[in-house]
Amino acid sequence: MTSAVSFQNVSRHFGSVRAVDAVDLDIVPGEFFAMLGPSGSGKTTCLRLIAGFEQPTAGSIAIFGERAEGVPPYRRNVNTVFQDYALFPHLNVLDNVAYGLMVKGVGRPERQKAAEEALALVRLPGYGARRPGQLSGGQRQRVALARALVNQPKVLLLDEPLGALDLKLRENMQEELKSLQKALGITFVFVTHDQGEALSMADRVAVFNDGKIMQIGTPEDIYQRPKTRFVADFVGSSNVLPPDFVQRYAGQHRWGSLRPESIRIGRANGQGVAARLVSTNYLGATTRLALDAEGLRLHAIVPAGAALPREGEAVVLTFNREHLHLMDELG
Repeated sequence: MTSAVSFQNVSRHFGSVRAVDAVDLDIVPGEFFAMLGPSGSGKTTCLRLIAGFEQPTAGSIAIFGERAEGVPPYRRNVNTVFQDYALFPHLNVLDNVAYGLMVKGVGRPERQKAAEEALALVRLPGYGARRPGQLSGGQRQRVALARALVNQPKVLLLDEPLGALDLKLRENMQEELKSLQKALGITFVFVTHDQGEALSMADRVAVFNDGKIMQIGTPEDIYQRPKTRFVADFVGSSNVLPPDFVQRYAGQHRWGSLRPESIRIGRANGQGVAARLVSTNYLGATTRLALDAEGLRLHAIVPAGAALPREGEAVVLTFNREHLHLMDELG
């Protein structure tokens, strides 16, 4: 099967800075693919390389089997939805959505019909006469999405498009984007620094750091079976356990990852890891506990309303061995 997007040993340097460093990547046609990582990790530069806004310093990029190096953005069958939406304030919504078709020379009746269909697709029928300034943030985001979809791209690139929305609206849009992608069947490439977005929406996730991909896998793989200390700590804030600790409780001298929800809190006279409760942090549905265990700071998550020891009290921590994931790499 031809990949929707393929990177072969792709690098992008800005002077001495290696923004993207020898990345290999294959995105399957029709999948929702997330690029996840902190600021400066290389994920947005990779998106810009797919869009054609940047050119690789080394390596090759193909989009559905066609080499992309040197091909300008307007000749690639991709479209981008930006975080700031980039709508034209002097045009109404319909003309904003139809703008790309106008540039391509599509006649006015045809492009307006296509724009109206795209607005209906993102649940904004009847909004064509309004100006962007008359819309809410969520509505502007939908217009930007319609403007990208109206060109019927093979690959839709989304550069942190939900970052400007409030929490509730962002959660709603996550569900809608995933449903829309499934209905359309086109390839979505979504860049985010929000692990929750990546895990809840994507079919597969690539975790970036320092211009490199640390791990690619399903959300479950990334969360439950991180390969490196960076992935374990960045995705879900796991307890990263040093080899000496793992040796004592799992019998192997390797780095380990233990998710906070896998830790159980018991009485100090029980069997397990001796610890002391340092602090609690109420999170609504759950409570997050900070614990000192043999000089190691650990975190546990328990359901809200669960009986808790007092801060400073001695406790014992237990967990199932199968929940302690041994990592293959040290990075």
